[in-house]
Amino acid sequence: MPAEAVSRIARMTPEQAWQVILLTRHLCKTQDQYSGRAVGLDTQGIPAQVLTEEAVLVYEQQTWRLCDALNPTLQALFELYLPQLNVTSQQPYTIGHLGQSLDGHIATESGQSGQLNGPENILHLHRLRALCDVIIVGAGTVAADNPQLTTRLVPGDNPVRVVIDPALRLRDDYRIFTDGVAETLVVCAEDSVTSRTTHGQATVVKVPTCGRRLELSSVLAALRDRGLHLLFVEGGGVTVSDFLQAGLLDCLQITVAPLVIGSGRPGIRLPSVTTLSDGIRPHVRVFRMGQDMLFDCDLSAAAALPPAAGLARIL
Repeated sequence: MPAEAVSRIARMTPEQAWQVILLTRHLCKTQDQYSGRAVGLDTQGIPAQVLTEEAVLVYEQQTWRLCDALNPTLQALFELYLPQLNVTSQQPYTIGHLGQSLDGHIATESGQSGQLNGPENILHLHRLRALCDVIIVGAGTVAADNPQLTTRLVPGDNPVRVVIDPALRLRDDYRIFTDGVAETLVVCAEDSVTSRTTHGQATVVKVPTCGRRLELSSVLAALRDRGLHLLFVEGGGVTVSDFLQAGLLDCLQITVAPLVIGSGRPGIRLPSVTTLSDGIRPHVRVFRMGQDMLFDCDLSAAAALPPAAGLARIL
């Protein structure tokens, strides 16, 4: 790599690194063929397509590869988001995330969760939103938190917001249905009594049910039919658990805070197993986020990423 390019990369800030990641994701979404592409910093320090020998990320053999001239913190930042950069219409990807305490709770019994994880994890959630086409939450999360589900903390576009509400019981005056800042869908059962096509400003999408639950595979199919291929299931615990139980997550991220609550609302809830061998033992990478630890669990049939060396700190 030319000395000038090495120097630019060595001086790269986390903000510049994030812009490189965003640009790479943009290339993935807008170009079907980008073999030989390379992304880095131009002579002005602005993220851009560059010559391969000056790159931070290079597209080779149908995957983005990270170059080596990075300090450990920035390398960890890129490595964390590499799986999301390789998503295409032929290779869709669904990621789930939960933040929890050391003893496995995502909130107190009364539902308080706002101070559970640190600001680094909140920043990470907003970055995931900016990279993904869709953010999915359950009706319970909307009722409890009245969330915005936007990328207001980082540069990047807001994703399509999807609320899973089988019986369409939520009122239509929650912020997500009224603020108009991003396309919003509310998914309900196809045999729901409602004849409405909108819910506030959200579009109503009906899918088949299995028993009293929505067929989550049909939810994903409906989203992919709309050209949405990188999906982020942000919460809550019941919704993430349902996707995990259905085998529909390619990745599960759990951020653990150094906190013992003692009682409260559990995170992952699955049917009981008889032996430990019946449990899920994924390939795991571990990243430090401030005082929290993020466990990035690859749930694919064959883990493609090598384990990260030690613990990597993310800014």
